[in-house]
Amino acid sequence: MTGARVALTTLGCRLNQVDGHEMAAALEARGFRAVGPDEPADVVVVNTCTVTARAEVSDRQAIRRAARSHPDAPVVVTGCWAQTDPDAVARLPGVDLVVGNADKTRLADLIAGLLAAPHTRGERRVSDIGGVRTLAPAPPAPGRARARAFVKVQDGCRHRCAFCIVPLARGASRSREPGAVLEQVQRLVEAGHRDVTLTGVDLGAYGRDLTPRTTLAGLVRRVAVVPGLRWVRLSSVLPAYFTPELVEVVTGAPTVAPHLHVPLQSGSDAVLRRMRRPYTATMYRRLVERLAAAIPGLGLGADVIVGFPGETDEDFEATRALIRALPFTYLHVFAYSDRPGTEAATLGARVAPGTVAARSRGLRALAAARNLAFRRGLVGSTLEAVVLETRDPATGALVGLTGPYVEVLLDGSDALLRQVVRVRVTAAGDTSTTAVVEAA
Repeated sequence: MTGARVALTTLGCRLNQVDGHEMAAALEARGFRAVGPDEPADVVVVNTCTVTARAEVSDRQAIRRAARSHPDAPVVVTGCWAQTDPDAVARLPGVDLVVGNADKTRLADLIAGLLAAPHTRGERRVSDIGGVRTLAPAPPAPGRARARAFVKVQDGCRHRCAFCIVPLARGASRSREPGAVLEQVQRLVEAGHRDVTLTGVDLGAYGRDLTPRTTLAGLVRRVAVVPGLRWVRLSSVLPAYFTPELVEVVTGAPTVAPHLHVPLQSGSDAVLRRMRRPYTATMYRRLVERLAAAIPGLGLGADVIVGFPGETDEDFEATRALIRALPFTYLHVFAYSDRPGTEAATLGARVAPGTVAARSRGLRALAAARNLAFRRGLVGSTLEAVVLETRDPATGALVGLTGPYVEVLLDGSDALLRQVVRVRVTAAGDTSTTAVVEAA
């Protein structure tokens, strides 16, 4: 059904958002027309998340909303929840087709068949993700729409962290060929994207499954010299993957943004062992101190899980002490919740909900204070920023994303949208940072 309108809703992590963009691009390449989730549509696709049990609540709400908003359109559910529990998804009222992560590449064909012939509600097309060993080529790059672009270079995970369901949802680690990644980045830059983030579930494992074998460091070296690219970023890299080669490229290449996200989860070695994380607190500290010393003005982020089963007051204090000792500029703090199907869900020694909430509030307050101090330290300095494609909804100001991952509000005309500008930071408050444009 050429020209059929497909309304796509994506929930969850940044990688899932990238998957949503890729699905939209692939559908449009096949003659469908991607539309917003609230627009009239001939078919509705909901791309789900399953990283936490709470995520599935959001999935259910989005699916019900899609069916209610488009009563005459078939509803297709895909993504991580569709992969891990297709029967539960298929039982939801209004769901016509369930498509697993292993079958996303066939989404256009499956939708075409759904529109062309009578169908049975709750039909499933969910293959074994564990058997998938290749990563499908990226669809054609979209046109010039956003200043930033996200390029999926890796999917799946080789680790089995106790709290994580992702390996069951996304399968084994697999990588895109470096030539294909480089071509995609070049197309994106030619379309006007100046800030590109390389993403993956287990990004540091990039290239280990390819023949010939390659590395994330080798890929970054090639991407970093693409003409016209201002910043290349890495979405998230485990400490154990920072080889001497990767440290050298992230500290030395001028187009690698001074911004790294290195997940921590806990500062207690006892908790890290129960989590089955492949590093210790000492390893983490030494790496971050080395990176911070080599990258002036580093924007440094981390993920932290609070209240993992068995976390004692001493464990939490170890986490807080490590955070205080290291130059974090932002944190993503998550209160632990059971995820059925994971090892952690079977562990005893649950932390009281009130204790988890109090610890989470404390870490978020610490993170906010560190972020404010970092932004205040930028006042008076001159930085480069990529002006994003939309203005700040509260003030109407332009929004520029600087190298260390700090957004600044700017006065200026729409002619600056998606441009690289030099800005001088003038003020930093609790919720925003302002700057003036010195040169485009």
